[in-house]
Amino acid sequence: MTTAPIKVLHFICSTGFYGAEKWILALANNSDRNLVTSELVVTREPENHDLKLIEDFNALDLKSHHVDMSGRFDVRAVKSLVKVIKDNQIDVLHSHGYKSDILGLIASKIAGIKCITTPHGFEKTNDWKLELFISAGCRTFKYFDYVVPLSRELYSDVEKFGVAEDKIIYIRNGVDLKDIDYRLPAESPVERTADTPLNAPESKTIGFIGQMIERKNVSHLLDVFEKLAASNSGLKLVLLGDGDSREKFESYSDGLKARDRISFLGFQNDPLSYLNDFDLFAMCSTLEGIPRCLMEAMAMGVPVAAYDIPGVNQLLEHEKTGLLATLGNKDELEQCCKKLLWDEPLANRISLAAADHINEKFSANRMAREYTELYYQVLDREPVLAI
Repeated sequence: MTTAPIKVLHFICSTGFYGAEKWILALANNSDRNLVTSELVVTREPENHDLKLIEDFNALDLKSHHVDMSGRFDVRAVKSLVKVIKDNQIDVLHSHGYKSDILGLIASKIAGIKCITTPHGFEKTNDWKLELFISAGCRTFKYFDYVVPLSRELYSDVEKFGVAEDKIIYIRNGVDLKDIDYRLPAESPVERTADTPLNAPESKTIGFIGQMIERKNVSHLLDVFEKLAASNSGLKLVLLGDGDSREKFESYSDGLKARDRISFLGFQNDPLSYLNDFDLFAMCSTLEGIPRCLMEAMAMGVPVAAYDIPGVNQLLEHEKTGLLATLGNKDELEQCCKKLLWDEPLANRISLAAADHINEKFSANRMAREYTELYYQVLDREPVLAI
């Protein structure tokens, strides 16, 4: 006996191609298509014409749609979204982000279907209008059938918005390992210690991938690099990503002595290809969910140094799967970077353990299985395959 798979419509008001967009792709790519058919709907707004998410979604041989919006928030988009839901006989709407939560909740109620939201993180902003929108989005949580945060910390944040305990389901974040080129360390690493002089002749690259926004705290990474570069002429810093604060961070770097060894490459369609060239992945975020870029670096065997904050410390265990510094302590972070760059046996041991940790605990395949169970649960169905 067979039954038709559940139809799930992912809805996002995308501003680029970042963690949430990659997360949707990872979930769709790893879902069992005998059980779940994934579709995508993205808002098309005047300031955003980035089609990368749609292109990659379609490349998975999955169906996508778009909803036009005349500005930052356009309630008329609800009517278009309801039409997408009904025309495609969607069973569950799965929203991602404060705008999609507001619009998606209204549309799903009008269309009479179940709705789930996955909070990917809570942005801090000085824009009071944006803050109101974000607050309104968070206050919709209690009206969803389920709220599914990506981390324990986000789970606690969701509880603060009055969501009933039985409506909050924790499903650990996952990274798509299908396209990961797992890079083993050298069989015979050059023996170095943390005390090895940093003026060794070979070049090393510190890398960062992520949005150029305030909470990524890129200025701290620039300061750490400046100190490391002062005693190592072969050291480089490569930063991938775009965002509202990119111009500010680039302007800040212009005042550094090592500016000619810092590269801001902007958004890249294939950031994983750059990871292969990184000797170290470093991040200074002050707030995260469970950062996808960090999982990707770890899965590819790139050693990681970061500030010890919630979400990051679910991935990195100090001196086992990465090195952690106290939040805001640039001197500590500098020492972490120095160890991973110049103590290769330590870096190799940590990178192997990190890759194993991601493969075991944070795969998108495991995540997709748990979401599939949730989709069937919200519809009160049992998955039935051919017998």
